[in-house]
Amino acid sequence: MGGTHRVATTHVSEIEQVLNGAASARDTIVVDSWKRCVNDHGLDPARAQPAYIVPDTRLREHREQSERLISIARSGVEDLFRQVAGQNYVLLLADRAGVTVDFFGDPAFEDELRRAGLYLGADWSEDLAGTCGVGACIATGEAMTIHQDDHFNVAHTPLSCTAAPIFDTTGQLTAVLDISLLRSPQPKISQNLALNLVSRSARRIELANLMATMRRDWVLRLAHAPDFLDVDPEAAVALDAGGRILGFTHGAATLLARVGGLDARTPDTLAQSLIGAPLSDFFDMAVDDLPALTRSLPAEERVARLKDGSAIYCHAIAPTPVRAPARPGTPTLPAALKALGEADTAIRAVQAKATRLADTDLPILIAGETGTGKERLARALHASRKRPGPFVAVNCAAIPETLIEGELFGHAAGAFSGALSKGRPGLIEEADGGVLFLDEIGDMPLALQGRLLRVLSEGEVTRLGEARARPVRIKTISATNRDLAELAACGAFRKDLFYRLAAATLDLPPLRARTDFEWLVDRLLDDIGRSGRTRPRLDPAARLALIRRAWPGNIRELRNTLEVAAALCDDATITPADLPAPLAERLTAGALPEHPIPPVDRCGLPAAAASQADRRSDAQIGALVRALETADGNISAAARALGVDRTTVYRRMRRFGLST
Repeated sequence: MGGTHRVATTHVSEIEQVLNGAASARDTIVVDSWKRCVNDHGLDPARAQPAYIVPDTRLREHREQSERLISIARSGVEDLFRQVAGQNYVLLLADRAGVTVDFFGDPAFEDELRRAGLYLGADWSEDLAGTCGVGACIATGEAMTIHQDDHFNVAHTPLSCTAAPIFDTTGQLTAVLDISLLRSPQPKISQNLALNLVSRSARRIELANLMATMRRDWVLRLAHAPDFLDVDPEAAVALDAGGRILGFTHGAATLLARVGGLDARTPDTLAQSLIGAPLSDFFDMAVDDLPALTRSLPAEERVARLKDGSAIYCHAIAPTPVRAPARPGTPTLPAALKALGEADTAIRAVQAKATRLADTDLPILIAGETGTGKERLARALHASRKRPGPFVAVNCAAIPETLIEGELFGHAAGAFSGALSKGRPGLIEEADGGVLFLDEIGDMPLALQGRLLRVLSEGEVTRLGEARARPVRIKTISATNRDLAELAACGAFRKDLFYRLAAATLDLPPLRARTDFEWLVDRLLDDIGRSGRTRPRLDPAARLALIRRAWPGNIRELRNTLEVAAALCDDATITPADLPAPLAERLTAGALPEHPIPPVDRCGLPAAAASQADRRSDAQIGALVRALETADGNISAAARALGVDRTTVYRRMRRFGLST
């Protein structure tokens, strides 16, 4: 015990000396990270912090957002794990936030690995864990080994962690591949082989991602020697039909930056310079020369000259449309449903289910947050029917309660003051033979729910003031951003109507969870172009800014953001300066209402007084605001003041709508 204490004291003393300007034999990358830990993140080297494993709900969110990357990387990670089998290594794939989303290790040591943080769900971000392989790699974009007492946090000093960054096709760091040991009695240099292995695996994952993303475009693979050109190239760049650069691996970005005299240290600036640039800016050839560099010639004869006079071996792969054969019995997606999304697992599941349900008479309930496109899905379902008939939309929250009954059911002549002299059919009758779309169905008054249930049960509607029932045949599609099952359980919504409306349920994912975000952005830009204006172009920095937003308003917020940016931009090119502030910032910047909204309970019903939970929330808000103000917005310092971890502070900030 005394030896452990002495080691910790020595470690803390060394960090303090380095911070005071003393020379150090440590790698510069380690020293710089130590300084960030104290100066930027407010961490204390004398306070041992055990590894933090995020809750299962957060882990699911991170894994869902990284689903495509996990799928692409899995083969490379498994291959690397086989190469180091029997050497006690653990492999971690962390997302850009530092959370481990995939993991390979010996299950016999599962408990020990979990305690050490070498486990699924471990958060290795530098501002939480201090100097570590994953965190420092995210901060610098460089491959490295953080060996034993290179770690800032004394709790991690037994570990040896070697990490390499994985960049996306625009040069942005998107993940980190880490290979670690619980204990290593060997010196740091013993991990050089691990560093080479993990760097090579990261390069291969980048190449696989580029090939999967750009499969409908030209891909030019590059190597300085012909031997491995066709099987393990060093770099690759994707090109459109005009020979303009669409994307690249990190190795290609470094090569092109050298040839073009560009600064490779700033990924955003480099991406702006490379994407859209013609191939001829860097090579003594154009797109018409690419067919000669396919495998029709031996690798040693496929040589191109770069603009700096050097030569490089090339392997050009022509674009080939990828059409996955439909499984027997799987219907082809109708065009209207296909237009809802692409390459997102959750959306594909919705599209497949909706295709089968569209032409049935089964009632469908569409669930999802505000702005996720529920009405658009409803219209796509309607358009996918063989005999669509009319589509009649009713917003149950927008029509005043005093009018909604007459709007839905219609009325006889003179049925009430202000009624038309000839009477009028209601929206249910107008939907006869087609689709009745009940938007925000959770807000329908209870008194009307019974009448609607009778229409759906008996297939007939009676106008207000009439005794005669009129037959109707409708398919109902309902939508809600509320939990109808919970509303029904506490009496705020009729259970019998809930079961009638939700014969089938389609759940739309929020925008922040969708992996086809960039596809959606491009489709919305196309829509702007079809509205009579020039289709705007997103520069890479603006695209990255959009990707990094949380989008609480979902697709509706994204559409509005792009519309505003398109109106403000110059030369039809949207830059970060053209983007309006995120919705969350605008909400938190606004003043609180003078007369706050009366509190409601979990069912949305008025509450007579604030509950104990409400008072506890108020106290938490006050304590959180004071801690953030005292810490000048430093999350780590605020967390220490509150006696909670950093992720709890972030969770409470999101819950209460606060921003730093």
